Amino acid sequence: MKHTVTAKDVAKLAGVSQSSVSRVFFEGAKVSEKTRAKIMAAAEELGYRPNEFARSLITNRTKIIGIVMKGVHNPFYPQVLKQFAAAFKEKGYSMLFVHTNNDEIEAEDVETLLNYNVAGVIITDAVMALNVGEEFKKNKIPLVFFNRKLNSDEFYSVSCNNLDAGRKVAQYFFDQGIAEMAYIAGDADTSTSRDRQRGFQEVLKQKKAAYRHFSADYTYNGGYTTAMQMIEEGNTPPAIFVANDIMALGVLDALKKNSIQVPEQTKVIGFDNIEMASWPAYQLTTWEQPIDEMIEATLAYLLAEIAEYTGAAETFEVDGHLIERSTT
Repeated sequence: MKHTVTAKDVAKLAGVSQSSVSRVFFEGAKVSEKTRAKIMAAAEELGYRPNEFARSLITNRTKIIGIVMKGVHNPFYPQVLKQFAAAFKEKGYSMLFVHTNNDEIEAEDVETLLNYNVAGVIITDAVMALNVGEEFKKNKIPLVFFNRKLNSDEFYSVSCNNLDAGRKVAQYFFDQGIAEMAYIAGDADTSTSRDRQRGFQEVLKQKKAAYRHFSADYTYNGGYTTAMQMIEEGNTPPAIFVANDIMALGVLDALKKNSIQVPEQTKVIGFDNIEMASWPAYQLTTWEQPIDEMIEATLAYLLAEIAEYTGAAETFEVDGHLIERSTT
């Protein structure tokens, strides 16, 4: 059997104590440069790799960030996951992906994160009961809600300024001389869809414009089915604001199937600016979420809290902007 190289082996070859090896690889404590050099040389010669779980036994924390995600069907979130993984890798952290099947994070999801002694947690498109959050607080594990705005000030959250985005989309349509519009919402329980709708409606009410509301589920099929319903009723408005891009692509395909010209007969704006929005078959005008800035804010908060836990909470919002393409 192949012998697994241990910290004890490194200590023996380097002629130092095992605790010195632990201080270099596990605890991050100060040691003399001479001792560090001897340990690193011995580790390289033996092909030693520190065991992350051994580190966690000493520090009670790994260099793993847990990310909880539900909406893997929405291309926005795999894109976010990819960027988070790259950003944390650069800082020396790995990511533990937890896919939750329900809108609310489940007890078994929390157990998974706690069992791995994660250093921090990001929850993207799921909600969480406050008593569940107390488990993270009790263990001093920093938590960030990403692309979600909470109704309480218990936890840190990072999101796009969805309210302002909704207002500016409505104003954009009005500036093009349109006074009759529709909004296709995502999940009713999400702050993202609610805020986009609220901002959109505010401007419409000020202008005393005709407004229609439809509910979908943030999926391509949801957008397609809703648009087909709209068309069958014979009441397709001249402007449609859709709560996310993947639904908007479904809307565009339904309009195309029914020979409704975009943007001549109906203009469409989505939200997120996923990669597919720019494909030649769609060329969707959309509100771009500032993902880079949102990830940067999340990263800064988590790393600061990992270094010194305070439990500080804040609602942090970043402004996005409109990307104009051929659907308007």
